[in-house]
Amino acid sequence: MKLKLLNTFIVFGFSFNVAAQTCYGGADTTTPTDRFTVNTDGTVSDTETGLMWQRCSYSQTYNTETLLCEGSTPAVTWQEALRGATNDTTANYDDWQVPNIKELASILEHSCTEPSINEVVFLGTKSQNYWSSTSGVSSMSSAWAYQFDSGLNSLRPKTSDVYLRLVRYEK
Repeated sequence: MKLKLLNTFIVFGFSFNVAAQTCYGGADTTTPTDRFTVNTDGTVSDTETGLMWQRCSYSQTYNTETLLCEGSTPAVTWQEALRGATNDTTANYDDWQVPNIKELASILEHSCTEPSINEVVFLGTKSQNYWSSTSGVSSMSSAWAYQFDSGLNSLRPKTSDVYLRLVRYEK
C-alpha cells in the first residue's frame, strides 16, 4: 500500500500543499529510527555500523534550538567533496570523510522515495545524487553516487555537481 503524505503550510494567510516523502506500508524498514542515536551536536550515531553521520547535508548547520538544518546545500564536484571533508569541523570533529559506496548505502531507506532516507534521523536531504568516495573501476574519471530520490546508484563524472553528507568512524 502506497502512502503519500502531504503537508499543508499556512504562510501569511495563504496555504500551500507540499508533497512529502512517499513510503510504502508493506515494505520492510531498512533504517529504523531506533537504530540511530541523534546527538545534540548535529551528528547521528549508527549503532549497527559504528559510523557517525552529519545530520544535515554538507555545509548546512544544525540549529539546536529549532532542531532544523540551516543554510544552503551546495552541489560540489568530487574533488571539492574530498577537500570539503578534510576541512570540515562539524561538532568539533576533524576526521570527516566522504563515505564509500557501502557506507552511503547503509543509510538508504528502501521503503521510501523522495527522499530515500529516514527523515526523522537525517534532515535536509535533497532528492538528488550524493557523492561516495568510491571511484569507478573501468572509469577512474567517475565515482559512485546514490540518488536519494529513488535509492539507486550510478557512476557520475567527477566533474559533476553532486550533493554530499559526511561520515566519520566513532572511536
